[in-house]
Amino acid sequence: MVKVGIFTLMTGIAGPSGFGSASTAEKVTDGIDASNLTAIVTGGASGIGLETARVLALRNAHVVIAARNMEAANEAKQLILKDNQAACVDVLKLDLSSMKNNAGVMFCPYQLSEDGIEMQFATNYLGHFLLTNLLLDKMKETARATGIEGRIVNLSSVAQLHTYEGGVELDKINDKDYYSDKKAYGQSKLANLLHANELARRLQHLWHIFLVSDRISSPVKQEEGANISVNSVHPGLIMTNLFRHSGVLMRVLKAFTCLLWKNVPQGAATTCYVALHPNLKGVTGKYFVDCNEFPPSKLATDKVLAKQLWDFSNKLVNSA
Repeated sequence: MVKVGIFTLMTGIAGPSGFGSASTAEKVTDGIDASNLTAIVTGGASGIGLETARVLALRNAHVVIAARNMEAANEAKQLILKDNQAACVDVLKLDLSSMKNNAGVMFCPYQLSEDGIEMQFATNYLGHFLLTNLLLDKMKETARATGIEGRIVNLSSVAQLHTYEGGVELDKINDKDYYSDKKAYGQSKLANLLHANELARRLQHLWHIFLVSDRISSPVKQEEGANISVNSVHPGLIMTNLFRHSGVLMRVLKAFTCLLWKNVPQGAATTCYVALHPNLKGVTGKYFVDCNEFPPSKLATDKVLAKQLWDFSNKLVNSA
């Protein structure tokens, strides 16, 4: 499967979805009307986050750009409005490295967030875990009231394959001597995938309970129904400011792997596809690469590890 993935990435040949590595975010959402949706895009001030926000707004979604840097977020908003004056775009200050102020960091030197948690784990994973939890009740309520499926899309990465031996080393998250900038990044991206899979299982279970309850005389409480899908995506290799901590290394790598890299419109395609495409209604707990479902790693499908990570994350959030 990996060889097939590399072949299609290099050639741009479309997969079963009709799209492939050469498809752009505009192409995969062509003809879709998202005017009844609100989309919160973390890291939407630059790179593939900005392109994702732009295309979702182009499809008439109400877009909220959530970012640490409000100046950059407002500049992003103006860029979108410049080409699309009818766009509905808001900005929201959001520092995902902080539990108190709830997009991503990559290969950074060892450091702790203000809550005392290793920075890549805190920013790339734990902040998103908390944000999702904070939004979940509203998403359930909205999906129930409107009948429109809510969708959560976690941005993972092929880097989830390059992590520590145990996948997510819960007892060594803050161990400076054990720290590897590359493996810590892979760990955070694996955590994104595990989180999506665990949440998908939990919501799917509740939804089944709700559907069954409609046929009995004493239905479960309304809030237990959850018409929400949760999936993960690998956007592809894109040179963005995430590489600011390893720019020289990545530019050398790009020179030798030039056929594997995408431009920004291509890099935003899989996220936009999973967020909007009608063919994915009801599809949950899956991993997508180049706008097609792709088998995740063995660690990513480890239900025991996913449950342990869920419980550990809740403890961290509660303690913060």
